[in-house]
Amino acid sequence: MTDLCGAAPALSPRSRARRTALWATAAALVVVGLAGVLMFRGDVWPNRLFASGYDVRGVDVSHYQGDIDWTTLAAQDIDFAWIKATEGSSHVDPRFTTNWAAAAATDLLVGAYHFMSFESPGEEQLANLVARVPPTPGTLPPVIDLEPYGRYVGHLPPEGEVQAILDPLVAGIEEHYGVAPIIYVTNDAYDAYVAGGYPDSPIWIRSVVTPAKLSDGRDWTIWQYSNRDRLDGYKGVESYIDMNAFTGTRGELAALTIP
Repeated sequence: MTDLCGAAPALSPRSRARRTALWATAAALVVVGLAGVLMFRGDVWPNRLFASGYDVRGVDVSHYQGDIDWTTLAAQDIDFAWIKATEGSSHVDPRFTTNWAAAAATDLLVGAYHFMSFESPGEEQLANLVARVPPTPGTLPPVIDLEPYGRYVGHLPPEGEVQAILDPLVAGIEEHYGVAPIIYVTNDAYDAYVAGGYPDSPIWIRSVVTPAKLSDGRDWTIWQYSNRDRLDGYKGVESYIDMNAFTGTRGELAALTIP
């Protein structure tokens, strides 16, 4: 609107302040939106800065990474890889056998992981794992992947039910492989089922937004700091790869391997 002389009326101090606040809010929303897009694409990942303080890093993979050129993957400043082997009482990752053999031919420290189901007995899941993963000396300890999935996300099963599965799985792995399993957990799974227990099992914590910290003050051993990294050497339905940091030296990681 203009006055009779055609000039726009001067804004009051209050109006100028309101306009400045609106512009500032709009600019902040644009910045936040852009940051969100960059993080979703993996172009920006704040945890990479914190993880840069750890010299020993590695990946975890499954059939979602598709055909992996392990020579190419291993040459990209990584020291270890855990490969999905089994899930529940009967499922076997379709690329495990190929990945296991090819990864073992590199200089990576290599291990296998089992995705724990809340729907079958621990003894049956143990049988599935040991039928597929040999107790090869020099390989990393088997990992139990303990995290909510499907209908259990946001609705965790009772502690007693889960520990009735987890306890025989932990004990059976230690007996068969001669080492305690590593337990991979999300923060909610750790708090619900692991905190204060399983002292012999190293903890692998997923914390992809903030630096890793366990609620009971326990030290973590491995930290999954990103699920949005890209490396050369794989081509699958998943374009990203998980990145992890080990808290010690490569020699200390090697000391955890199966004797």
